[in-house]
Amino acid sequence: MGKFALLIGVSEYPEGLSALPAALNDVAAMREVLECPEMGGFEVTTLLNPTEGEFRRSVESLFLNRASEDLVLLYFSGHGITEPGGKFFFSTKRTKKDARGRLSKATAIPATEIYDYLGDCESDRKVVILDCCHSGAFGDLIPRDGGDIDFQDQLGGMGRVVLTASAAFDYSFERADEALAIYTRYLVEGIKTGAADRDEDGWVSVDELHDFVVEKLSKAAPGMTPQRYVAKDGEKIRLTRAIVADPTKNYRKFVQQYIRDGEIGPTGRRILNGKRSELKLTPEAALTIENDECQPYREHKKNLQEYEACLVEELEFKFPLGDRVKKELQDYWKKELKLAPDEVEAIEKRVIDAFARSHPILEPIVPPIPTPEPIAQPKPIAQPKLPTFAFEVVTVDVTGKEISRKPGSATYFREDLGDGVTLDMVKIPGGSFKMGAAKKVFLGIEGKEEGALDSEFPQHEVNVKEFWMGKFAVTQAQWKKIARLAKVNIELNPNPSHFKGTNLPVERVSWYEAKEFCDRLSRLGEKTGKTYDLPTEAQWEYACRAGTTTPFHFGETITTDLANFHGGHTYGKASKGKYRATTIAVDSFTPNAFGLYNTHGNVWEWCLDPWHDNYDGAPTHGSVWNASNDSGPDRRLLRGGSWFDVPHYCRSAYRFYLDPAYQDGNIGFRIVCSSLSRGLF
Repeated sequence: MGKFALLIGVSEYPEGLSALPAALNDVAAMREVLECPEMGGFEVTTLLNPTEGEFRRSVESLFLNRASEDLVLLYFSGHGITEPGGKFFFSTKRTKKDARGRLSKATAIPATEIYDYLGDCESDRKVVILDCCHSGAFGDLIPRDGGDIDFQDQLGGMGRVVLTASAAFDYSFERADEALAIYTRYLVEGIKTGAADRDEDGWVSVDELHDFVVEKLSKAAPGMTPQRYVAKDGEKIRLTRAIVADPTKNYRKFVQQYIRDGEIGPTGRRILNGKRSELKLTPEAALTIENDECQPYREHKKNLQEYEACLVEELEFKFPLGDRVKKELQDYWKKELKLAPDEVEAIEKRVIDAFARSHPILEPIVPPIPTPEPIAQPKPIAQPKLPTFAFEVVTVDVTGKEISRKPGSATYFREDLGDGVTLDMVKIPGGSFKMGAAKKVFLGIEGKEEGALDSEFPQHEVNVKEFWMGKFAVTQAQWKKIARLAKVNIELNPNPSHFKGTNLPVERVSWYEAKEFCDRLSRLGEKTGKTYDLPTEAQWEYACRAGTTTPFHFGETITTDLANFHGGHTYGKASKGKYRATTIAVDSFTPNAFGLYNTHGNVWEWCLDPWHDNYDGAPTHGSVWNASNDSGPDRRLLRGGSWFDVPHYCRSAYRFYLDPAYQDGNIGFRIVCSSLSRGLF
């Protein structure tokens, strides 16, 4: 019987992938606890910044010629990368992406290859621990099954188990000021202190270690969602020893029992003083343990307080908050403070509501004044005057530098969905525009000259009638309200989104589900004669362009100060920006000249039309193009790009399609209202 571990850390990458300096520290820390005879007792091999060939050879060596009673462990710290469709790859020091943001697969290791090594290994006990983004996508390969398994005293259960720092669409956290990635930090702490030995049998098993880390992260970084994937009884595999008679371990368990939100109350203090005396611990040793256990709570509480203080300062600096400030605040709480969206929403609601009450924004109320009519004449029915909202329209030069900021305004009506949830529909004036891309070379991806795609030709003039369009992509709060209404055709999941937040766009919604949302909302609007639907492709592009002919409504290029996309890639002469790796609030940034927000990036938006390979035979009046072609009617259009995509995909003219049943964490929708049958507007 033997215990064998391979620890891989990748900290250096070519341009386009950020360095991960903590990865090598992660490997060193894991080696310390796994190699220690009193704890892990593993025969450990480390592999730092390998090429793809070194990666493959080392993994093959780990799993080759193992006996059934051996315990085999693979640990990886570095970038995990997913491709469309959820395919997961391990990175190497040469992993890179091309100009379109597509992975160079020859420089990375596909998860299926590692999975094959696992399957070929004769060991009955195999453990994989991944501290990387999207690592849940690898865990999804592990089949779940049951069965009666005989346990051995030394190693516990048999089977396979994968522990991951994140779910398939999540991103693990690493900050420059932290020596270890936070997930690995708690892995090591659970083993080193023995605190992960929950049943006090002298061993730290895989399930105990996972539960320990989940509990710690729920206090220190609730935005993280570590996962466990098990085949047979893999979770019972015993990884390391824990010192049973260690008084510090026993005292630690008592401290965990009497902590209240990071503090020890008066009663708990008296109990712990007695336990410290019983265990013959010095006050200094006891205080060290107490501080260790309270630290995650205190870190998190400090981060909450820090965000609240920052928010108050911003409100005092300028109220109401602008789009740019909101974006900066989101970057701060998500990336730096590691807070959960629901916590941030609670703080913002409380602080902003209180601030608004003490700093009211007074808007003039102009009641409709009836026009006096002669008594002999019947008075016309007064039509309600619809409100307008003001905004600024930004234009940038070819480098992405702002060159103008002009005032704009738009008319809108508001649909009340109940419980304070509303939906704003903006008036899009009728007009004509050139749909598609011009047949010329333009300065495109990463500064290269490149032609537009064949699907964007021929460019043709389209006349569009006036309609109303959602000021924002449909939010999670709006989705939840409509999803609870009686179904028209299909059931709706009230909470489908991967990224949680009431003012974030709803995502992981299929075309069919988006249509159901429109049908239910139309039923709600029957009293006022309003009918809702998805926009036609022509309506979407017309509304996105808002009178412009440039690739983006703000100009010849795009930056992450203007939209949410993969900022590690550039368009034209603009510089690289941020890769937020998440959706952001629907009211982020400045709108286009029609008053629509985030038509470039954030989430793809479903359109009503089926896919056509090009514009040959396309209608010229803005209606849905239902005629079938060789592509078939089972593909539906999406527009706008997303947080995950390179800037080329976010252009006004770019077209994309998917199966109408497809759901993903970067797909949402926006609605239109074209039928106002009772003349209310």
